[in-house]
Formats: sequence, structure tokens, C-alpha cells
Amino acid sequence: MRVLLVEDEAKLAQLVARGLTERGDLVTIVGTGEEAVVAASEEEGYDVILLDVRLPDIEGFEVCRRIRRARVWTPVLMLTARNAVADRITGLDSGADDYLGKPFAFDELLARMRALVRRGPVPRPTVLEVGDLRLDPASRRVWRGDVEIELSARELALLEALMRRPEQALSRDQLLANAWGATHDTSSNVVDVYVRYLREKIDRPFGADSLRTVRGLGYRLTGSASD
Repeated sequence: MRVLLVEDEAKLAQLVARGLTERGDLVTIVGTGEEAVVAASEEEGYDVILLDVRLPDIEGFEVCRRIRRARVWTPVLMLTARNAVADRITGLDSGADDYLGKPFAFDELLARMRALVRRGPVPRPTVLEVGDLRLDPASRRVWRGDVEIELSARELALLEALMRRPEQALSRDQLLANAWGATHDTSSNVVDVYVRYLREKIDRPFGADSLRTVRGLGYRLTGSASD
């Protein structure tokens, strides 16, 4: 198989590469996150990416986010000495397929690689885009341009409801049903409150005006600079 090994520790990279090469794999080694993003996007592609978290320029988590954002679905196995549950969750939420702590047994590395390759590239849910606003339903992350925006779970649900029907006027009741659930017992006024919260996070800091009021009805999300 073709393997992209992203590891800045030269000795470890050579040991892993030697073991893989001896069993017939073709291994490309890169030592920085920037190189990894470029290599992962090569037209011929790889069967699996072995990605170290601790890199000299960009953390492996961010590398994984970038290649997923570029719609590169090659299976990613993260390699790291950071074995805390929070770190494993961060790795998986950034788009990785598996997580192997250092130090690791080479046989276990091979077994995990085989499992990922058998599964093959698995496309994630489509990233929702309205103008320069993006929402990834899989990782529950939001960006305006290249800037990530932190939203609460309810704000995310409301924004997703709007982004799934861009340029359409949605009533408060429609937004309640989508973001609070069909059996909600919440007043429609709460939508206005959360729209204000959203505007403070997705629009005002960026000088944008994408979340518009539709008088007498509700709200709509637009990617246009102006009406």
C-alpha cells in the first residue's frame, strides 16, 4: 500500500518506514504539517496516512482538519504520546479514523492500518457552505473564512437549520422544530434570543450581515453581501 508517514522524529520515522518497506509498502516521509497537507492532496493519493500529532509547525489535529476540509478522505491513523481521553476525542473530531498511542508495537500499527485500508476512504457528511460561512455536521465545527467560531450546541443546531435551507425564509416555528425538536415546549421568542447570540458570533465580528430578519415571518441566511 502507499503510505504517507508524517513524523518529525527522524529516527522513529526511519524505523517505521523500514518496517513498512520490508513488507512491500511504498512510504513517503514528511516532517511538517505544511508538507503533509500538500502531500495528502496529491492526485495519485495514498492508501493510509500515519499522522503524528506533535509537529514543528502545525499540530496534527489541524493538519487533519485541513485535509478533510479539502475533501481528502484517505484514512488517517494518528500517532501520539498524548493519550488523554480529551486528546483522543480531539483527534477523532478533527477527522482522524483511529488513534494509536506512543510507544506502540509495530504489529499493532500494521493491524490498525489493515483495518483502515479494508474500510477504504469513507466520505464524511458534506460540509454546509453559505457564502464564506461553513459548518461541518460531522465534527460540529463552524468557520467564517479561515476563522473558527465557537458556538453552543443550541446555536449550532439553529445555524444548521438555517444553512440547510439557505436564502429561504424560515418561520420561528420551523426553526423551533428543527433546532429544539418537534416535541419542544419552548416559546417562539427564544428563537429571537438565539438569533441575537448567533449574530454576535457569526456576523458582527466579521462586518457581515448574513442572518437577516424577514419581517412578520422569521429569518433567513444569505451568502450575499447585500440584498
